[in-house]
Amino acid sequence: MSKVDVSTIIGVVAGIILIMIGILIQGALGSFWDASAVFIVVGGTAAACFASYPLSTLKNSRRVLKNAFMEREYDTDLAIDQIGQLSVTAKKNGLLSLERVAKELNNPFLEKSALLVVDGMDPETIKNILNMELENMVRRHEEGEGILKTLGKYAPAFGMIGTLIGLITMLQKLDNPETLGPAMAVALITTFYGSVLANTIFLPLAGKLKFKSDQEVKYKLMIIEGILSVQAGDAPMMIEEKLKTFMETERREDK
Repeated sequence: MSKVDVSTIIGVVAGIILIMIGILIQGALGSFWDASAVFIVVGGTAAACFASYPLSTLKNSRRVLKNAFMEREYDTDLAIDQIGQLSVTAKKNGLLSLERVAKELNNPFLEKSALLVVDGMDPETIKNILNMELENMVRRHEEGEGILKTLGKYAPAFGMIGTLIGLITMLQKLDNPETLGPAMAVALITTFYGSVLANTIFLPLAGKLKFKSDQEVKYKLMIIEGILSVQAGDAPMMIEEKLKTFMETERREDK
């Protein structure tokens, strides 16, 4: 079940607000606005990202990027109980009886794993199929993460380009000393824009996607281990103890 990831929104919004407060303490927000800097940094960063990735990849990654703002709950305790239920069913009625129970669990990955067992595939084949699905999932996640990292890399670079443009313009006006201060300020604004975009939006979101991807991989690896144990005929208690090792240490101690 997905819901809005409040921590992501709090982090991004709070970072921007705190920077704005810092600006207001020193002066006015208006002095940090420059249209040409926006064109150079935002436009240049976007253009570089389009040059770095095929258009199809950028389109397909929109759904993955949206995951940074959505939170999916992976109920490890529930999954362990469901696998235990499958183990008991297999012990009583055989592996073919798993099909009916798996469809009632409302856990698509666990259901798919159980149906592979019902189909009579050997453990190595099941493990390879499910691991391949995991690898493809991670690859999709890495594309979204890579796009954000690319944006985070290019934003400061285009900020420096804007600064160089501003400095060149300033040097062309050395005969008018009164314009040097404002010109220098405008030259530095592009670097400011690039740093803010990279460090309050792009790189933190890339980190959040990586964290969520690792969570999902860990959860699904636990399911793979559990379903292979069910197929091997391991005792439900032994399966439960084995799967508890996938939990965080604190939660494991509370069980």
